[in-house]
Amino acid sequence: MDSLTNYLLVGAILFSLGLYGVVTRRNGVAVLMGVELILNAANVNFLAFARFGGMNMAGHVYALFVIVLAAAEAAVALAIIINIFNNFNTINVDEVSELRQ
Repeated sequence: MDSLTNYLLVGAILFSLGLYGVVTRRNGVAVLMGVELILNAANVNFLAFARFGGMNMAGHVYALFVIVLAAAEAAVALAIIINIFNNFNTINVDEVSELRQ
């Protein structure tokens, strides 16, 4: 049962769960986990289209760039969350309203 539809369904489920996590969670780490799910859904789609589109290497290269981007995003975002925790003693993104000024 190796078909493009199955891969796209998995990608859509991952994207939906990630979007739900970003929209509903107020914890900074949970929001980051939602963003990672969204990026992984994009990777699944890139690789599925590369596999069923004639095995061109463009999908693999894009997936590699997304993995590098996700690693950089996680490092920078976790540093920001640690800084927020040190300044405000919370990682709840709703309670950090002093950063707006």
